[in-house]
Amino acid sequence: MNPQDILRYVDSLHRDRNIDPELLFQAIESALQSAAKRQYGEESDVVVSISRENGQISATLEGKPLGDDQIGRIGAQTAKQVIIQKVREAERDALMIEYRDQIGEIVSGMIGRADGGVATVNLGNVEAILPRSEQIPGESLHANERVRAIVYEVRPQGGNRVRVVLSRTRPQFVQRLFEQEIPELNDEVIAIKSISREPGYRSKVAVSSDDVNIDPISVCVGYRGSRIKAVREELAGEHIDVVRYDSDPEVLIPNALQPAEVDQVLLCDMIGRAIVLVKEDQLSLAIGRRGQNVRLASKLCGWDIEIMTGSELEEQIERAVTGFSQIPGITEEIAQTLVEQGYLSYDDLSVIEPDQFAEMAGLTEEQVDEIVEMAEAKAEEAERAAADERRVRRETEKLDRERAEMEAHMPASEKTPPVEEQTEATATEEAETENAATETAEESVAAGETADEPSAESAVENSEDAPNADSTAETPTAAESTEEAASPEETSSEEPATVGESASASESEKDSGGNA
Repeated sequence: MNPQDILRYVDSLHRDRNIDPELLFQAIESALQSAAKRQYGEESDVVVSISRENGQISATLEGKPLGDDQIGRIGAQTAKQVIIQKVREAERDALMIEYRDQIGEIVSGMIGRADGGVATVNLGNVEAILPRSEQIPGESLHANERVRAIVYEVRPQGGNRVRVVLSRTRPQFVQRLFEQEIPELNDEVIAIKSISREPGYRSKVAVSSDDVNIDPISVCVGYRGSRIKAVREELAGEHIDVVRYDSDPEVLIPNALQPAEVDQVLLCDMIGRAIVLVKEDQLSLAIGRRGQNVRLASKLCGWDIEIMTGSELEEQIERAVTGFSQIPGITEEIAQTLVEQGYLSYDDLSVIEPDQFAEMAGLTEEQVDEIVEMAEAKAEEAERAAADERRVRRETEKLDRERAEMEAHMPASEKTPPVEEQTEATATEEAETENAATETAEESVAAGETADEPSAESAVENSEDAPNADSTAETPTAAESTEEAASPEETSSEEPATVGESASASESEKDSGGNA
């Protein structure tokens, strides 16, 4: 091999592919040494070296130098293949080093393909991938569009290739966008202390400043929100809350829960829990939609935040004291101490540190172990009960859905009418029944006046049949006959209504039934 060719080859690869020349020289030396061993035996002691100044090759076999003709007889083709392989490995290693140094940094590239949910991004010297799981929910990427993302993972793949994975969902992406839009962050005038994020929905950023004359929130938002607007546009309209950082959790937690107003923060240091008390009208705002606000605030502050009202806290404390007191070995005083430290459930008690519990309650390690085992058993029992309740609720909801689907496919005549329609139909039927009863009563009264009135002949006969009886006294007059023929309701009522009054009432009820 010509020494000048070796030097030109090394210099060209160094300039074009950014490969360290020393790596190339070592790769060529290794290739020539491997080829020589194949010719002289794998166990032979062959050493090959190349001069970095003039590219001259020198070799020794068992300590004896080899001449140029012997070196020339080394399989040139084999050496060339090994050199190419080493160059590819060196190129891969160079890319690995380059992009591993950029992990967490923002890069920009052109989208090549965006089908099947996975997008490929051309970064110049490597083709990276942007998986669907690392894309912002709801956004759509198209070919030949420029996209920004952070380098999330770098690993070798399939021989000499490098796999670079990008991400647009990590909290670091929000931080890098802030740094690009807000020069004060690079100048260290303000600083980002913490970020919590749910991609595509909401992010919370805690910022601070060492200069009391600088408001970090106003600096991040910008004039009329120009800076924060640019970040939101890159994040597909994601909502961003910029809050003021404070080293005191009692100040940071209310800031993180904005826009909700907090009344009091109770810190439970032993279990890392913060109980936040709010008013009833602030409860839903503090929790957020599907718990999003409190969840992001917990990640931002590093505390397990529980939102409740004062009455809910009192009920939970009372329930916890009662429940703990039922465990053998725990007195009411110990239960009160546990509640004061923030332990409000059997789950909390099952993960308590035994040495801390023993010191706090004045118990032995054996007693503590028994109490913890009992708490774990009760926690499992409560979890099973909750699971059964959820299962019953799901079955009930399933039956309701099936019933609704069945009724949706039923003919209209067979469907069960709504409650209002049933009530209206019932009222109409009752009105019609009362009207019919009234008409029957009127007909009965009229029939009584005609049928029950005795004739003159029957009155004479009755007077003849009754000995020593006054026929005039025994014979009822027409008015008396009418009174006797009155309906049972009229005779039994203390204030009987006349026929005319009864008809008026029935017509009124009929009208009211029709309007029901």
